[in-house]
Parts: sequence; structure tokens; C-alpha cells
Amino acid sequence: MSTHQPHAAAESRTGLAMGMRGCVEGETCSSDRPGHGLHAMQDRLSRIAASRWVDAVVTASGADGFVELLDLDGGVHRVWHHGAFTGQLAVGDPVALHGVYGVLARGDDRFSVAAV
Repeated sequence: MSTHQPHAAAESRTGLAMGMRGCVEGETCSSDRPGHGLHAMQDRLSRIAASRWVDAVVTASGADGFVELLDLDGGVHRVWHHGAFTGQLAVGDPVALHGVYGVLARGDDRFSVAAV
């Protein structure tokens, strides 16, 4: 029988972007939550489930990381990425969105996104 041992209090590391714990600005963000770093498993699963990709066009891209997409069936999607896609996405760019695994693709580039 084990004895109850109290756990040490977790250190709060609240970031600026969407109040995510473990999130800091720029390249030093180590979070693998949706919209942050693309986890290897997330990337692999999105490639395996290829039938779930939706082709879309960027209709709005803000410096705050929010992007609006219009898919080819007329559906509107709004996603968020911590890196804000600075210099990587522009209005009119063709992209593909994998809604199941939260991945946005532009050419060979893949980004983890959070649906909002």
C-alpha cells in the first residue's frame, strides 16, 4: 500500500497568446497545444488521413495570428497560430486545412492551428 504524498505546486507559465500555459513569445515557445508547435505525430497523422484535407484560400490574415479561410465549397474557417504566420501567408494564398488534426498547409510548409 502506498502512502499519499502531496505533489509540488505546478509553476504557472502563462503566456500572452490566448492565455496558454507554457507559451512564450517567438521561437522559444515549447507548447505543442493546437496553434503552437507542430507535433511529429500530428504531422504524420494528417498525412496518413489525406482524404480529410480541405482546399481553401486565405481571405484575411492578422498580426494577432488569426486567419480566415474560404474553402472551395463556400465554408468559412477561422484558425489561430501562435507564430502569426508573419510573412508566410497573405490574402489570396491557396492553402489546405486538415480539420481533424489541426494542420494548415501552404506548399511544403505545415503549421499547427487551433480552430476558433
